[in-house]
Amino acid sequence: MLTSRTAKTAAALTALGVSALGLAACSDEPDDGKTHITVTIDAGLEQAAIDAFEARVAQFEDANPEIDVETQEYTWTAGTFTAQLAGGTLPDVFTIPFTDGRGLIERGQIADVSAYTDALPYRDAFNPNIAAAGEDADGNLWAVPIAAYGQGLHYNRTLFEAAGLDPDAPPTTWAEVQAAAKAISDATGEAGYSVMTNDNTGGWILTTVVNALGGRTEDGATATIDTPQMREALTQLQTMRWTDDSMGDTLQYDWATINQDFAAGRIGMYVSGGGNYGNLFTQNGLNPDDYGLTVLPLGTGPDAGVLGGGTLAAVSPNAEAEEQEAAVAWIDFYYMEKLTDQAAAVADAEVKAETGQPVGAPELPVFDQATYDEQQTWIAEYVNVPVEQMAPYTSQVFTQPLLTEPVTATQEVYATLDTVVQSILTDENADIDALLETAQTNAQAAMDAAA
Repeated sequence: MLTSRTAKTAAALTALGVSALGLAACSDEPDDGKTHITVTIDAGLEQAAIDAFEARVAQFEDANPEIDVETQEYTWTAGTFTAQLAGGTLPDVFTIPFTDGRGLIERGQIADVSAYTDALPYRDAFNPNIAAAGEDADGNLWAVPIAAYGQGLHYNRTLFEAAGLDPDAPPTTWAEVQAAAKAISDATGEAGYSVMTNDNTGGWILTTVVNALGGRTEDGATATIDTPQMREALTQLQTMRWTDDSMGDTLQYDWATINQDFAAGRIGMYVSGGGNYGNLFTQNGLNPDDYGLTVLPLGTGPDAGVLGGGTLAAVSPNAEAEEQEAAVAWIDFYYMEKLTDQAAAVADAEVKAETGQPVGAPELPVFDQATYDEQQTWIAEYVNVPVEQMAPYTSQVFTQPLLTEPVTATQEVYATLDTVVQSILTDENADIDALLETAQTNAQAAMDAAA
């Protein structure tokens, strides 16, 4: 069993000979002998979720009286993150997607906290493929992987039933997705299927579908946009939009807005990370009875796989040494202990259950499946999510081939593909050949520039 306790971690960090946590942080902070750090809290949380978060902060401060924790609302999007990074307004601890880790490390735009992460008792237990997202070229861990996911197909069980579909037998092929979307739209007037289109999410989801069909968007240093799998994905999207009329009237979505409409019962199906239930419930008021989750349909070829990714916890490069040390202690306590230590896992689950927050929603393990399975046994009595409605996902996702996101100019290529998706959905006469020719050129240019 992996072990991780805040006190042990703090002792290990202190043994490194680095700055003590009790030093004052900055000249403009209270001269109270404490180290002050700012950490993120998701924007738009309901009060119960805020209460649960504040309870965890209180527990951390009780265990670490030399640290004072303040909160700042934060939700990662490509545009707002870039602005906050440039403006120096990020909190001391913030989260980023796996795709951004290496670039931020190479440019020195996050703090090198590897001296502190090396002291974490589970440092060598990470899945190497997952840890790589937060490591520099020499294998030093600058950002901590706190969550991983495999993409899934989220669906509304109530809309399925209204359309005469069996919510316990969700689609297993893309043809079945298309047929179900039309049935839902015809029967209910709601969008049978929707996709994200904005803020690089359109490219993210298009890449997901292409991967599921056996294609890729890059091969080493070469962009591979103009492929049979890309044409298949776009042709189906074009047919669903203009022939089937099964995608509704709202055609411009980002991650936040598609979550809102799905939770409100206006979308029958959409693709996003398999661990998205928590956001749908705590920030968007999802009715658990409506919720269903299944794995992505995969093509029959040997290269078909499910795109995976995850979240890193990083530290601001503006943080002083003692703030960096305190920040890693917070990351260990808030994000990691519940994955590695039974008492911490139970304490976290108790707080969430008492405040009505979801416990037990599926995630991919950042360590190994055995550790994940053990952690699930620790919190079994507190699980309060509809796990049986997620069984089509949880019973299959661990055996699906997991593919990493494109590694070169990831966000830039996604942005290029956003334009392709938007054109397909808004222009009935969109020319797929022309769109892919332009996207291929632009993606290659972005990859060349990044290299």
